[in-house]
Amino acid sequence: MPYTFGLKLWSTNTDHYFEEARRLYAGRVFSYVELYVIPGTIDTIEKWKTLRVSINLHCPHFFHGFNLANREKEKFNREIYDQVKQFADGLDAEYIVFHSGIDGDIEETVQQLKAFDEPRAVIENKPYKPRPEVGGQQCRGATLEEIEYILDKVGCGFCLDIGHAICSANSQRMDRWKYIGEFNKLIPKVYHLMDNFIDSEIDQHLHFGDGNFDISRILYLIGNDKRISVETRKCSELDVKDWKEDIKHLIHILGSVSEM
Repeated sequence: MPYTFGLKLWSTNTDHYFEEARRLYAGRVFSYVELYVIPGTIDTIEKWKTLRVSINLHCPHFFHGFNLANREKEKFNREIYDQVKQFADGLDAEYIVFHSGIDGDIEETVQQLKAFDEPRAVIENKPYKPRPEVGGQQCRGATLEEIEYILDKVGCGFCLDIGHAICSANSQRMDRWKYIGEFNKLIPKVYHLMDNFIDSEIDQHLHFGDGNFDISRILYLIGNDKRISVETRKCSELDVKDWKEDIKHLIHILGSVSEM
């Protein structure tokens, strides 16, 4: 398979999703887990160790109060990061995905992320507009210039979220395909992928086929042999069958990509 697919889970998913993950990994449906760390769940680390799967991490973001762009959140951000670091050390994670924050100042983002001195850090590009339920006016790290600035000043890696890039390009009235291409030149360590509506400025994490992204074109544009965390929504609390269908959808599309 020319791509390595990752299953996105939360650190609280230690019941039904956990057993489903064990089964799907045995069936070679995915190759790694990207685990979003919920604050206050350090006690689950030992459980996740028993999964015996490669686990990478996603630091909490604005939804859980983590905002690197806000100086007043510096102490809180450090406390949250310290929890994530315990996960990363305990699970031998290769990378930790960070968001740049909302509103605030990109200089503050750089200073706080740099202070973590975290060699596993990768910064994820964001849409220009936050989701309405999240709040705020503008995401930091939504433009190519801000991401390049963070990479230069912090020396971290990069996570290219395709949906976020398209949303941001729409907000800035830019060519979305050229915009993805420019981000892709930054040599992402990992990609995030879901479906959405091509003209939307808000990411919705739709199942493949529920939106109108040209997934074939996206896969062709980013190139072969990439690590992709599939971030489509999960509609059931008991299983991840819908996520498995999304993987089948991607594999079917890959047939057409190889012919392009």
